[in-house]
Amino acid sequence: MGLAMRTVSSVEAQNRFGELLDNAQREPVTITRRGRPVAFILSPEDMKDLLAVRHKREQIVSDFEAFFAKSDARRKADAANLTDDDVKRMVDELR
Repeated sequence: MGLAMRTVSSVEAQNRFGELLDNAQREPVTITRRGRPVAFILSPEDMKDLLAVRHKREQIVSDFEAFFAKSDARRKADAANLTDDDVKRMVDELR
């Protein structure tokens, strides 16, 4: 999907719906009402790509959350009790 997208008003979309369906096979079409986007017409291929990206993002977020949950489970109990001052002191000792 490119950045340049055909934009039409909702009235124009009603009057030229068949043409917009044809145009959507080449590029997405933005439908506006009072100058603000309210809908998009996409080709089935664009929609398939969009859903694939959405699924991939959801999987990555899930993997990320699982990684940190596993890391949290393995952390030592003593680490949970560290204060900010304890952490600052340890960092200063390592410098």
